[in-house]
Amino acid sequence: MTAKIIGLTEWFSTAPGQYLLAWERAQFDLAVTDLFGYNALQLGLPELDGLQANRMPHRWLALPEVPTDEGAVRSPRTALIADAAALPFPEASLDLVVLPHTLEFSADPHHVLREVERVLVPEGRVVISGFNPASLWGLRQARGRLCAQVGLRAFGASSLYLPESGDFIGPWRLRDWLRLLSFEVESDRFGCYRPAMRTDAWLQRYAWLDHAGARWWPIFGAVYFVVAVKRVRGMRLLGPAWKPRRATSAAPVSLTNRH
Repeated sequence: MTAKIIGLTEWFSTAPGQYLLAWERAQFDLAVTDLFGYNALQLGLPELDGLQANRMPHRWLALPEVPTDEGAVRSPRTALIADAAALPFPEASLDLVVLPHTLEFSADPHHVLREVERVLVPEGRVVISGFNPASLWGLRQARGRLCAQVGLRAFGASSLYLPESGDFIGPWRLRDWLRLLSFEVESDRFGCYRPAMRTDAWLQRYAWLDHAGARWWPIFGAVYFVVAVKRVRGMRLLGPAWKPRRATSAAPVSLTNRH
């Protein structure tokens, strides 16, 4: 019987965790490489550098004061220790915030999203990744939790496939939250269509499903990726404060004077 995975950090060291991290790294690099500004922040998950391809001069990685996983990795990129629900930044001070699986492992994910909206500048962007409950991985996780509740532990039926502590948020539910906070979804995509296998060998055997799934059942990927922009109602972006001066023609000069 396979041991039950407990924490997020140790899950990302497994074969499916590495497979998912590789896909998410590519998505974060594509999403943030052309986003410009001055200040960018990543909340959680030091195993993934979501700001690696970004060129903003100030980039931080924030980790919780008390790690949720025993022996959590302390990355040398860590610049501050902060609670995601109470960020130490003034209002409208950040241009970009990335949330790799941050919301689903937070005690109050909606409050975290409100805090992100507070610190973002108008037209600032938030990039979010999360596990999709409506996927093969999500269904296996739901089955494991159901078996654990009713006590069916025979043949490893209660073994969870994904991290135990996560409260996974569906992409449609996340869209509703973003809409309530005046965010506009700029792009979204799904990925990781291979079955819920634990070994790298079996995951590689189903590599062809990544192409087939993206074409035939795109919304059932194991993970989703959302980019949203903060809209402020009634705000209008101003152009230059000056106006171009029109070239004035020279005044006509009188050649004769009747007096």
